[in-house]
Amino acid sequence: MKIALGQINPTVGDFKGNGGKIIDFSGRAKSAGAGLILFPELSVCGYPPRDLVERPSFVARNSETLEHIAAETRGIAVICGVVTPAHAETGKSVMNSAALLQDGKIAFLQSKMLLPTYDVFDEVRNFAPAARQHLFPFCGKQMALTICEDAWNDKHFWNKRLYTFDPVEALVKSGGTFVLNISASPFWLGKREFRREMLASIARTQRVPVAMVNQVGGNDSLVFDGSSLVLNPTGEVIAQGKSFEEDLVYFDSDRLTGEVHPQLDGEEASAYAALVLGTRDYVSKCGFQRVIVGLSGGIDSALTAVIATDAVGAENVIGVGMPGPYSSQGSVDDARALAHNLGIRFELLSIDDVFSSYSQALQPVFRGLNPDATEENIQSRARGILLMALSNKLGAIVLSTGNKSELGVGYCTLYGDMVGGLAVISDVPKTMVYRLSHYVNSRRAVIPQASLEKPPSAELRPDQKDSDTLPPYEVLDAILEDYVEESRTAEQIASGRGFDVTLVRRVIRMVERTEYKRQQAAPGLKISAKAFGYGRRFPIAAKSDT
Repeated sequence: MKIALGQINPTVGDFKGNGGKIIDFSGRAKSAGAGLILFPELSVCGYPPRDLVERPSFVARNSETLEHIAAETRGIAVICGVVTPAHAETGKSVMNSAALLQDGKIAFLQSKMLLPTYDVFDEVRNFAPAARQHLFPFCGKQMALTICEDAWNDKHFWNKRLYTFDPVEALVKSGGTFVLNISASPFWLGKREFRREMLASIARTQRVPVAMVNQVGGNDSLVFDGSSLVLNPTGEVIAQGKSFEEDLVYFDSDRLTGEVHPQLDGEEASAYAALVLGTRDYVSKCGFQRVIVGLSGGIDSALTAVIATDAVGAENVIGVGMPGPYSSQGSVDDARALAHNLGIRFELLSIDDVFSSYSQALQPVFRGLNPDATEENIQSRARGILLMALSNKLGAIVLSTGNKSELGVGYCTLYGDMVGGLAVISDVPKTMVYRLSHYVNSRRAVIPQASLEKPPSAELRPDQKDSDTLPPYEVLDAILEDYVEESRTAEQIASGRGFDVTLVRRVIRMVERTEYKRQQAAPGLKISAKAFGYGRRFPIAAKSDT
């Protein structure tokens, strides 16, 4: 039997569009001779739907769309993810299900048992778990149909399991000979390799083939990489979909041969592709066409502008230079050169008069008080006002340009450089910003060399440098990685890295006292194992024990 993996990019709540994709891919697979096609988890409604599943109309649209798909895909069996009503007394009204469609009707329905509640997942909030699962016969095999997390509890792979029950093991013990898994598994650096090894462990342990189809595309902060896989019982990859693109992949379920499509190599290439895809989908799925990026002449805004240009096209990007009283001519020149290299529209709006007006208005209250960070923040907020004014007038979304290092320690200004609808690189540490920028220039030199070489500076006071306030970014990023992503203590970080413990504690205090800023920040694109955002939930009003 020729089987297809329909690796599609759904939009949450776009039942017409998602259903259309499923019907289109099914038709193409049927024409190619496939007898079965698999689509991702909740592909009918898009993942993650979150609290939309609490609306009866949303659940009803799932059912209506599923019936329409079944009617339009006769001649090929289709497995797709869908929200279904729950019949158990759990207090939850719906289940996360997979439907097998054959001959215009629902031939089999399986619901998810393991509901994740870690990191960005909170499925227990929305779904009731299945009490049991069953096999279904297809093309001479007993198919073990699972949904994403159901395959993430193999005792032979995990040192510490999150659940006591393993649906895959149970289905194979009951006679399953082929594991099918429909997923919406978000991307983070290293995730593709990790996921492949995890699925290979299942194949080897259970001695069965494993086929996994994964969602692709960006939905809010999450980026899904696709990278759908089929592995033989020895754990070897026999078929694989592209990463960060929609794809249609075929394999033979008897011969266990298939198509292995090209993959991206290298961390920088993967991170960059994820950021471009996440930006493109966030902008388009939110109903925008054009974007605005404030260009300071620095490396962060340069990288953001390059990502934006690749995401939505140069004709849809507006770069805005906003020099102030302490901006160097070199920074203005670098911003203009970047815009020229990218072929994007460039506007130059000085904030000198705005800053002067604010200062004059505040002078009666500030009389006798020395200048400090207040005046620096006024400059940043003046720029934020200009960017949002352009956004309103031109109907374009502002992309904020702050990186993970700055967001981590609060080296950013609320309602200033933090304004915008999407924080494109807020999960990219400063050291990786440089790596990605060099990667960009290795393909085509667009970022000015001066932006890569000059010491980072906000240029909000004379001769200001980031190093006046922060430790070297190599040190800062290492501390943030250990503290934010690994939850290590100051003492563990200091001893493990060879850093002064006083410095480590100072950085940790900066992280903790700026939680209020992060919770007001624009959504960011997650590319690390632990990003700032709804996958990291800390109180604002809390006493630190550092």
